[in-house]
Amino acid sequence: MAKHEDRPIPVYSELEPVYGSGSQLEEARLRFDRVRAKFVEAFGHPPDVFARSPGRVNLIGEHIDYEGYSVLPMAIRQDTIAKPLLRIGNVNDKYTMCSYPADPEQELDLENHRWGHYFICGYKGFYEAAKSKGLDVGAPVSLDIIIDGTVPTGSGLSSSAAFVCSSTIAIMAVLGTNFPKKEVAQLTCECERHIGTQSGGMDQAISVMAKPGFAELIDFNPIRATDVQLPAGGTFVIAHSLAESQKAVTAATNYNNRVVECRLAAIVLGIKLGMKPQEAISKVQTLSDVEGLCLSFASKHDSSDPVVAVKELLHEEPYTAEEIEIITEENLPSVLGHSPSSLAVLKAAQHFKLYQRASHVYSEAKRVYAFKDTVSSNLSEDDMLKKLGDLMNESHYSCSVLYECSCPELEELVKASRDNGALGARLTGAGWGGCAVALVKESIVPQFILNLKECFYQSRIDRGVIDKSDLGLYLFASKPSSGAAIFNLGIALAGIICENTSLEVFGINRRHLRVEEDPGLFVRFLWKVVVEVGIAIQK
Repeated sequence: MAKHEDRPIPVYSELEPVYGSGSQLEEARLRFDRVRAKFVEAFGHPPDVFARSPGRVNLIGEHIDYEGYSVLPMAIRQDTIAKPLLRIGNVNDKYTMCSYPADPEQELDLENHRWGHYFICGYKGFYEAAKSKGLDVGAPVSLDIIIDGTVPTGSGLSSSAAFVCSSTIAIMAVLGTNFPKKEVAQLTCECERHIGTQSGGMDQAISVMAKPGFAELIDFNPIRATDVQLPAGGTFVIAHSLAESQKAVTAATNYNNRVVECRLAAIVLGIKLGMKPQEAISKVQTLSDVEGLCLSFASKHDSSDPVVAVKELLHEEPYTAEEIEIITEENLPSVLGHSPSSLAVLKAAQHFKLYQRASHVYSEAKRVYAFKDTVSSNLSEDDMLKKLGDLMNESHYSCSVLYECSCPELEELVKASRDNGALGARLTGAGWGGCAVALVKESIVPQFILNLKECFYQSRIDRGVIDKSDLGLYLFASKPSSGAAIFNLGIALAGIICENTSLEVFGINRRHLRVEEDPGLFVRFLWKVVVEVGIAIQK
């Protein structure tokens, strides 16, 4: 039997395999009916194929996927696609219409960030993957896209990955192709980099490969997923700090800055551990590349912790560019390969905190496996939940102090969560805003949510930051959800749904693909707490 990650995106003829039964299934039916109705209203035809890809909350393992280390996220229950012109509109007037050429080879203008860029990432990614596989998918066709949704932007729950994944899966479905899950995860990770962020792959991998009832240990190079059964007595509550994390816009000073600092830390460690400068520059990409050297160093000091090498060989004071260039015997633009995203970091950075970033990555990588080992141990449920909470608290401290990716609102929210009974709480996602995730005993979840509403959200409701009626979008409990799927419900055209950074894509009935008559393709996104998309060829 093929491994989970080697199987294609599953295709179902009904909703039950993904949404189960009861109220969750009824909510899904209402949502699909709403999407179908809006599609008919916009395009005059009902959708035929629906594709779904969920958002995620990362339980532990922050900012280490791009360093080659495993992470442990779970998909959340809530769910987030085009004449030679791509027109991308949004129901929300905040997002104005975007137009792009129907050209998979186009380059995105990263100096002029537009929300429609995320669709183009998926658009480019699909055609890049098809070309690499030798697939003939025909000449690019035109797409009209409408997007609507309720997922808070910058929530740290992978709304951008949901958008990119939904775009890719929608195009894949409408053109009658289906790739193995691991390939979809890899290509969506790579194509999101067109937006200018150096993504590590966690968000896309869990969205595509999640299973209901399980968190997943995601390993990289190659991408693979291992089921992790979480203790039944605990629930993860997700809470938005209401500080928006603009990952792409602030990449040069935040997210990509940390990627560059980790690369420089790895190169400097490699040199100090015996590699020649040019060898380190050419061979070392991530901190995992020099972990073996760090472990060899640590063993000589009676330790198996790579952080020992960090403490001995790197100083805590920030490094200047000049200092690193002396060590590497090369100017930093050359060290980093003159990549546009890295050059933007160098232009903005005044110094580089190599000690702190490397310390976080190595310690966080250990916590991921400690988390996995804990849930598979023989500890009592209470002791297991306490240990998991402790690991989450340690992770947040490391993210806040060593990686400096928190913010005042997240610190307040994490403290409020712990003060009101959370066994552990930490920021989740890239940070600098977005959400926190708290581990709470199942028995106190309703009271915990009520307490958080009173001590964190009520003052913000009073000030008009959010509407009281929208609180459920910003504060909710979640169990592990299922991953990407395509629904063949036998209607007519195509669409995508995403909620809470989940997505569902609606494909197209091939009998409507009369490109020779009028090559136009309509795609519609409904960006819920994920995204919804519909596609159709113009007649």
